[in-house]
Amino acid sequence: MSTATFNSVCLTRRFLWKDEPKNSKLIKRNERARLCIRVSATLSTKSLQIEDGKLQKPEKQVRIGLLGASGYTGAEIVRLLANHPYFDITLMTADRKAGQSMGSVFPHLIAQDLPIMVSIKDADFSKVDAVFCCLPHGTTQEIIKGLPKSLKIVDLSADFRLRDISEYQEWYGQPHIAPELQKEAVYGLTEISREVIKNARLVANPGCYPTSIQLPLVPLIKANLIEYGNIIIDAKSGVSGAGRGAKEANLYSEIAEGIYSYGVTRHRHAPEIEQGLSDAAHSKVTVSFTPHLMPMIRGMQSTIYVEMAPGVTIEDLYEQLKISYKDEEFVKLLEKGVVPRTHNVRGSNYCLMNVFPDRIPGRAIIISVIDNLVKGASGQALQNLNIMLGFPENTGLLSQPMFP
Repeated sequence: MSTATFNSVCLTRRFLWKDEPKNSKLIKRNERARLCIRVSATLSTKSLQIEDGKLQKPEKQVRIGLLGASGYTGAEIVRLLANHPYFDITLMTADRKAGQSMGSVFPHLIAQDLPIMVSIKDADFSKVDAVFCCLPHGTTQEIIKGLPKSLKIVDLSADFRLRDISEYQEWYGQPHIAPELQKEAVYGLTEISREVIKNARLVANPGCYPTSIQLPLVPLIKANLIEYGNIIIDAKSGVSGAGRGAKEANLYSEIAEGIYSYGVTRHRHAPEIEQGLSDAAHSKVTVSFTPHLMPMIRGMQSTIYVEMAPGVTIEDLYEQLKISYKDEEFVKLLEKGVVPRTHNVRGSNYCLMNVFPDRIPGRAIIISVIDNLVKGASGQALQNLNIMLGFPENTGLLSQPMFP
């Protein structure tokens, strides 16, 4: 069996065993289990080579450029791609760390065979097929404008998330300098926008808070199960969401043993959240959104208070979420009564959620948790690029949560 045949057989999401009926319960099994079964059953010496007692990886097919590699989201991209059979990092940029190795900047990645980081102005894109852009907000538009049009791009900054460029200027304090690219950009909330992501060249990867909030709310709004005018969101994030830059507010003595509310009424994710919810409602939705910084490194929890539409019950909300995500690998509705915990998604691409009755009649409480650096950033970015390039979207993302 050739390597190409091995890849197509072992990683096809809906592969059927020979003589297996199409309605077999095997189809419904967890994809990770089926992946392992198929790999073990179809390995051959032609698909994997062993030299000097070491397993040699097959040649990778897609050359990846990583812009802004020295930040947390860049490091997460590298960690995730270490398990990706098709993506190979051939270019890494980091202006302040130019000339350094990734292992010297992030020692936990020292075992990875990676190119030396270079300044963006010295980057050679002739040997790159796709790009993850992990640069700060406000710097990405100009850089992406100058990239070859042949590249597939996933941008992890906020520079292309807001369709209305005047709204971008209002919330980010500077004019949008790539309005033509903005028209082309697709907002990449994977489970909601999968079909349009498939044909996109430029995907705006969602923010962490908007991901944890829209995933539970969008299906409920589309089904007209909740009122649009009284949504209250209390969200909490680990400190890594603020980035790796040295900031006084992020010092240990400033963060430890306390909770800090920030961006009250003016957090930049508010218009992004409202844009997605308004799309689902086909009318303007405004929310009360307050984020809080927690004394933990990773993790995000959004506790959302909603008013149910007349005649709607908690059971209706639960069943709608169950239907919406029953076939999704990374979004899981928990058993009734089980409270989602950030511990249970740490290091993974999962979003766990559940819905509870409020003590106030007619209201419900929704809790959603993600890892802000994975499903809230780099993991969803990889999920999106997999889709854009025609690979199974779970490729490289099957690592289970880390606990304890």
